[in-house]
Amino acid sequence: MIYQIDPQHSAAQFKVRHMMIANVKGEFDKVSGTVGFDPSNPAATQVDVTIDVASISTREPARDNDLKSANFFDVAKFPTITFKSTAVTASGEGEYEVAGDLTIHGVTNPVALNVESVTEEIKDPWGFIRRGATATTHISRAEFGMHFNMVMEAGGVMVGDRVDITLDVEMTRKP
Repeated sequence: MIYQIDPQHSAAQFKVRHMMIANVKGEFDKVSGTVGFDPSNPAATQVDVTIDVASISTREPARDNDLKSANFFDVAKFPTITFKSTAVTASGEGEYEVAGDLTIHGVTNPVALNVESVTEEIKDPWGFIRRGATATTHISRAEFGMHFNMVMEAGGVMVGDRVDITLDVEMTRKP
């Protein structure tokens, strides 16, 4: 069954260490794509997701503009982040590992998403079938060509390398 990711009810959140002392969180508000999913045959699952990088929000406009600049995502050159699955395996009751290719900042690397909280289907008031899921992973900024940083006077750096990612998606299909 092919589901469309509902952009109004889906988001890609991230957190990264700031000045080595606290986590800064943000999200991309425009997530779209398709998921071909049949719980009785997880290996046949296909995931294709696109994230509009310009939709980034950390609740701080100046920081958002810096993240969109050539220092980080370089939205003018690389307006999207994409993920395309390459393999899916069941890892528990209603849990899956989705391996795939993640492209950020023009660099593609393999990643594994840990998918949990896959809901049962429901029929919504508009006649569509809906299902939700949550996926998590972490990446290295450096492995995706994002090396900008500043060394702190007391040691350490301004922005951590590890980025924790959470995808919350709501998907729809026609009955």
